[in-house]
Amino acid sequence: MHHTSLIAILVAGFVLAFIFGSLAQRLRLSPLVGYLLAGVIAGPFTPGFVGDQTLAPQLAEIGVILLMFGVGLHFSMRDLMAVKAIALPGAVAQIALATVLGWGLARFLGWSHGAGIVFGLSLSVASTVVLLRALEERRLVETGRGRIAVGWLIVEDLAMVLALVLLPALAGVLKGEAGDAVEVWTALFKTFAKVGAFVAVMLIVGRRVIPWILERVAGTGSRELFTLCVLAIALGVAFGSAALFGVSFALGAFFAGMLLNESEFSHQAAAETLPLRDAFAVLFFVSVGMLFDPMILLQRPVEVIATFLIIVIGKSLAAYAIVRAFGKPNSTALLISASLAQIGEFSFILAGLGLQLDVLPSEGQDLVLAGALLSIIVNPLLFAWLDRREAREAANRAPEPEEHISPPIRPGLSNHVIEIGYGRVGSELTRLLTERGVEIVVIDDEEDLVNKARAAGLPAIRGNAANERVLREAAPERATMVMVAIPNALEAGEIIAKLREINPALTIVARAHSDIEVKHLLEHGADAAVLAERELAHSLAEMVMATPQYRGERHLPPVAPA
Repeated sequence: MHHTSLIAILVAGFVLAFIFGSLAQRLRLSPLVGYLLAGVIAGPFTPGFVGDQTLAPQLAEIGVILLMFGVGLHFSMRDLMAVKAIALPGAVAQIALATVLGWGLARFLGWSHGAGIVFGLSLSVASTVVLLRALEERRLVETGRGRIAVGWLIVEDLAMVLALVLLPALAGVLKGEAGDAVEVWTALFKTFAKVGAFVAVMLIVGRRVIPWILERVAGTGSRELFTLCVLAIALGVAFGSAALFGVSFALGAFFAGMLLNESEFSHQAAAETLPLRDAFAVLFFVSVGMLFDPMILLQRPVEVIATFLIIVIGKSLAAYAIVRAFGKPNSTALLISASLAQIGEFSFILAGLGLQLDVLPSEGQDLVLAGALLSIIVNPLLFAWLDRREAREAANRAPEPEEHISPPIRPGLSNHVIEIGYGRVGSELTRLLTERGVEIVVIDDEEDLVNKARAAGLPAIRGNAANERVLREAAPERATMVMVAIPNALEAGEIIAKLREINPALTIVARAHSDIEVKHLLEHGADAAVLAERELAHSLAEMVMATPQYRGERHLPPVAPA
């Protein structure tokens, strides 16, 4: 059915991604593995359904725009500056070493120098999704070594953004085409001029206009318009930057997110667009998987193993040596090494651009995809080995102290209330309770909200409360009550069930938006679920009945006869 090819690829992409993503999750692997396998199943190299090969790249491009918008939206110069002394030179040196290793393998396979450079760069950058998930599961994001890993990742991401900008201008040179040096420098000058003009417009005009537009739309109170505004900014800036300045969609989307990050509504913008960003990110990985020929695993096993070893062994050893050279302890070096022993979304984007520009052979993209699949599968095993090693060392001697930004809660805290979610509802609820002398511990997974809670003098823990390690940091076994103020009822139900296992005597009150959600939360162990719309109706009714005319205290003047 050619007239429904878009519907077919969307349906197949989401259904297959859900099935294989769920299987990967059950096997304690990253869902990215499942999404890539879903793309392989829907691709032309496997029997059965084959997705439209012309629509898939366009869906992938939308996924790239929204992925880069999300990177910009969460870009933190503060995090980078805190660890710049090691993250900046360390990441640059590690990228250079990994690129050299990839270039060496490419030259051994008979590829050109340009193909080797693109191939090596694709192997040098780790997946943001995989790294952050591994750190969050182990409660390491806010430790000293966790911040080094995040800062290192930021430098890698910025380097890849620069590579995506320069690659089209240098494509001719990288392909080995004979060209005048003047032409090359002219192309580079034009590229930098266009990027400079784009950056200037965004910083001078966009920094003022974009937050102003977002503030005005937020003032309307329409959630739909706000979400549309954020998406229009992300997609509009990305497309406009390509059309007017000739820069990539990726760079435009990154800057749009970075400028929105400066707005006071950045948290709401991230929350409102997250479902769509997740959906198109899934389609991006599915589209990438459709390009992968699994026969390369059988036809070129030596090359696949060599690529895998560069990612897992070569990069890790380079990172380990660099971190140790900066005088950091062994535990920090091992964590950075394990964190970087995989590749992901930027590798796919860079390899795809190299293939599009005819710099990288299709075999190179297949090797990148194979290396990504294998490294993402192996990465949890590396972290599990690291966990066991640290547990053995901790049993034999005092563990190395972790440098948290602030202690989450005071020792021996008891009879406190745990507030899960410090958004608009949670922050107002916390203010009302603290004014009445109630001791509160906040849990939220957004850094800005955690910092806001700490600035208000509250002990705050950063992390997803669905993670039992995060919950236990708030000492629920000694608490008296938990207020679950997050709007996601499915996640709230999971949190409530875990709280019930830890402390059956807890009083748990949750937030809901429908009768079905109320039922779901109660079934999972909540003592009460507050339906926001119903409580609002009760409050408005009380206000109506409190007016003088309904209390019989106001007498309206008689109406004069016509």
